[in-house]
Amino acid sequence: MRKPLIGLTPAHDIESGDVKARPTYMRALKAAGAIPVVMPLDASEEDLKQLTKDMDGFLFTGGPDVHPFLFGEETQAHCGNVSPARDQMEISLLPMIMELRKPVLGICRGIQVLNIALGGNIWQDIPSQVTREFPLAHSQPFSYDMPCHTVALTEGSLLARISESSSIKVNSMHHQAVRDLAPGLIASAYSPDHLIEALEMTDYPFFIGVQWHPEYLWEKNKEAFRLFQTFVNACKE
Repeated sequence: MRKPLIGLTPAHDIESGDVKARPTYMRALKAAGAIPVVMPLDASEEDLKQLTKDMDGFLFTGGPDVHPFLFGEETQAHCGNVSPARDQMEISLLPMIMELRKPVLGICRGIQVLNIALGGNIWQDIPSQVTREFPLAHSQPFSYDMPCHTVALTEGSLLARISESSSIKVNSMHHQAVRDLAPGLIASAYSPDHLIEALEMTDYPFFIGVQWHPEYLWEKNKEAFRLFQTFVNACKE
């Protein structure tokens, strides 16, 4: 049986120019039955269109901050470094994918890119912008292969059905988060401090973004592995 090809948006080392992919994504996708393919960063529009047709699904991976101009804001004092080349590539790629209704999964930066590309925005820096009674560790102090907080899943959401639960434990390594959802998206998970932790598009074959990193959890966490399995299965259809 043919395995689906999953295009991964690449990490970009801004100083060296290196383009690469974290092996944890590769291992999770391979275990779920797919062949991961790292997308080129400097592809032309024509090349991206061809790749969009050739790939069976797409994973928008984690990485640096998105430039605030892309969601109509000035740069907040605690915003981190950005990759203009990666911003441009990913935001150009998403409409091509959606035109063909190919499955989409976003992780960490990926959920934020999906929301921004469709017209939403993000908190540029949670600690300095969001007032919270309890400063939840959104950038956890210990290894990423263990969870650090829970998220409540929206009843009836695809993510809740995949997880077979109303609450799951997740890991966390981010200082930004989805703020206002883009049109057509719903929030399917919230952290205990009421930040959006996952989003979906309900009238699309498979469109999920999560703020946590299931690629570090899937070997020990059945909900994380089922997310990859469901995504890969959608890419076979």
